[in-house]
Order: sequence, then structure tokens, then C-alpha cells
Amino acid sequence: MKKVEIYTKNYCPYCHRAKELLRIKGIPFIEYDVTADVEKEREMQQRSGARTVPQIFVAGTGLGGCSELFELDEKGELDQLLGLKPPRNGSS
Repeated sequence: MKKVEIYTKNYCPYCHRAKELLRIKGIPFIEYDVTADVEKEREMQQRSGARTVPQIFVAGTGLGGCSELFELDEKGELDQLLGLKPPRNGSS
């Protein structure tokens, strides 16, 4: 399973939704709460190029935020991206 990191703020409803989806899927993740951590928030902005939370990274690659996470799940691509199931035959 690939390493998943998520930058959050404790009052953010999108952060809560994203974390809940990961929990439902049984995906362990490292959470960085940037609510009062200016340095971590700066790190998030440098890594993602974005100022909004959540920012989600899979194996060090920026995935985006909550809407991107749910969009990948709806397309059936999230499990494969997270390493939960192998690629379909013929996929590259």
C-alpha cells in the first residue's frame, strides 16, 4: 500500500470528508494539521502549489483536494492509485 499524506485544518468540512473516505477504504494516512502550524502550512503550499485544504499526497505525488479524491473514487481509479488492487488487464 502506498504512503498517503493529508494536510488538514480542524474546522474544514472537506478535510473531514476526505479523511472519512480514506478511513472507510481502510487506508492508513499521515495527517498534518496546519490549523495553527505556519511552517507545516508553508510546506504544504510549496509541495502542492495550493493554499486550500485538504491537500492529499499519494507516494509523494500531489493528488489535489477532497473533490479530486472523490472524483477518482467515483471513476473507480482511487483503489488502483492507492495500491489496493492491481491494474486492469491491458491498462498501462
